[in-house]
Amino acid sequence: MSLLQTLVLVLHVLAAIAICGFVLLQHGKGADMGAAFGGGSSGSLFGASGSANFLSRTTAVLAAIFFTTSVALTWFASQHGAPVGVMEKAAAEQSAVPAPTAPASKSSVDAAGKAASGAAGAPASDQVPGAAGPASPGTAAPAPGKTPAEEVPK
Repeated sequence: MSLLQTLVLVLHVLAAIAICGFVLLQHGKGADMGAAFGGGSSGSLFGASGSANFLSRTTAVLAAIFFTTSVALTWFASQHGAPVGVMEKAAAEQSAVPAPTAPASKSSVDAAGKAASGAAGAPASDQVPGAAGPASPGTAAPAPGKTPAEEVPK
């Protein structure tokens, strides 16, 4: 993290704390009604009307600082291109490792042999695509002299 980013982050946190404090110091809208019927101290530290102006203006300035630092922190975060989280690193490592390729298993060879020697009335779902045997409607017969592995597009 750069020095400028750290300073913006500290300013952001201080502005957020100051906004909370100034909002809590402000006069509520319903407080004037209670003061009219003898509610006690309706004034504040800076006077009856001056406090609202000073506190509201200061709160507005702090809110502008808070929003500006929010945008600045967002910009700093967008400048980092490499993933830094644990999950992003794990995903990047998984995609870098190629998946192992296994040769055809014995069960798939047996299924191809059974489909080739099966009865003509056997359903097409039991047949292995590209295997010799009765062709189902809508499928092309394999080209002569080519094995089914050579017909698979890459």
